Amino acid sequence: QVQLVESGGGLVQAGGSLRLSCAASGRTFSNYAMGWFRQAPGKEREFVAHIGASGTIIYYTDTVKGRFTISRDNAKNTVYLQMNSLKPEDTAVYYCAAGRMRTIVLSPTGYDYWGQGTQVTVSS
Repeated sequence: QVQLVESGGGLVQAGGSLRLSCAASGRTFSNYAMGWFRQAPGKEREFVAHIGASGTIIYYTDTVKGRFTISRDNAKNTVYLQMNSLKPEDTAVYYCAAGRMRTIVLSPTGYDYWGQGTQVTVSS
């Protein structure tokens, strides 16, 4: 089992920044690829970013490229999502997820463990 706890969400004005953190415990964190997803009200959960177990494989959905940065610190068992130039359409609950995949996985079904989510609200 891997337990994931997100933090860092909040209310920010458009153009602002937030940094989300996801702390992992349980199994060996460095064995797991990590993903960030988000879900807005009435919408399906959507992929945001993926980082491989070693941190060398990184992928973003097109709508956040150049604005969001995913990173991980395996010594701290933590994955981060730095979000800059936030837009109202970024408003959603953000979830981190873990899986033992060796390739980039965009589907939520490919991940084995999920956090409880953290709310991000961007006002216009």
